Amino acid sequence: MITALWIWFIIINMVGYLVMSEDKKRAQKRRDRVPEKTLFLLAAIGGALGVIIAMYRKRHKTRHVSFRIGIPMLLFLNAVLYGYFIR
Repeated sequence: MITALWIWFIIINMVGYLVMSEDKKRAQKRRDRVPEKTLFLLAAIGGALGVIIAMYRKRHKTRHVSFRIGIPMLLFLNAVLYGYFIR
């Protein structure tokens, strides 16, 4: 169970990072964007760390209050839940 959780943690955070990075590229090229709801969903299901790293490394969505507050809150929730299930 713990191994599966670690694998999930790594994969979902990589996906969160890549989707956030792709949205930044699409924004720069003025193409169709990834819905914000999708980015929040990825963060809520365990990928908040990947999303927040991409958010600040790529300087994407950092002016949106919903992202500046919501993603760190989801990161905290992720940490609590991962900590609960890993111990």
